[in-house]
Amino acid sequence: MSAAPHISVLLGEVVAALDAKPGDMILDGTFGAGGYTRAILGSGASVTAFDRDPTVQRFTTDLPAADGRFRLIQDRFSQITAYFGPASVDGVTLDLGVSSMQLDEAERGFSFMRDGPLDMRMGDDGPTAADLVNTLDQVELARILYVYGEEHASRRVASFIVKRRAEEPFTRTLDLAAVIERALGGRKGAKVHPATRSFQGLRIAVNDELGELEAGLAAAEAVLKPGGRLAVVTFHSLEDRIVKNFLAERAGRTPGGSRHAPPTAAGAPPSFKLISTKAIAPGEEELAVNPRARSSKLRAAVRTEAPVWEASA
Repeated sequence: MSAAPHISVLLGEVVAALDAKPGDMILDGTFGAGGYTRAILGSGASVTAFDRDPTVQRFTTDLPAADGRFRLIQDRFSQITAYFGPASVDGVTLDLGVSSMQLDEAERGFSFMRDGPLDMRMGDDGPTAADLVNTLDQVELARILYVYGEEHASRRVASFIVKRRAEEPFTRTLDLAAVIERALGGRKGAKVHPATRSFQGLRIAVNDELGELEAGLAAAEAVLKPGGRLAVVTFHSLEDRIVKNFLAERAGRTPGGSRHAPPTAAGAPPSFKLISTKAIAPGEEELAVNPRARSSKLRAAVRTEAPVWEASA
């Protein structure tokens, strides 16, 4: 199977930001259905793609592995330094969050609209969402829903989950979604399903998405050549804040502090130069074709000749 059920968001903008040329080596850190990879290969560049999801192999059958310009590695994008040395690649792109195909395949357990096993793992290892909701104490469960899902009623939702699991463990997505809906008083005509934020929080926790992002950005900084380009597409505020702050800091745009406060030490030389100071959002034409793109943002930067920054303590 090579037909891609996932529409790559901001595809033209990502390709433009990477500015890939024949002979370049580009890393697609989140292969998915291969939309970005196909477009990059079309420029004549080579692509090494990463994805922790073993099911994406089916989307590689039409890609030119025979001419040596493409390979897929089943691993997390935070691990790219295990495969590439310092200053060795010309571009890195990351398309964060959950893909349309993962949402649409009920057996993956990401969707609160389709019944399936309560899994939510992007790969094939580690604890599932069922493990979390059935074993975490109420305080920690509420913290996950609040911090990662931005669910303001997290303590109430966690209370309902803990009370119900004492009677019967959760194993199915629609079962959990129904309990969350009861905790929040039903939909009452709301455009957004009551379980949206809680499912997001659980998914992020299951896959350590924010930790993976922070490690992946640092890894990209390490492997990019001077003049190499980083393009990252985010889908919610937690991701975007991490990318925005990382690039602002690495570009030397961190606020200098107040004149009333003690002076701070000068930062390291900027390791990135921002391509745009503002995030790039999809246009009306793209949104008409792909409504799921509405929350997406692209941030991009060019690697300078400065050394890699040391990791924060």
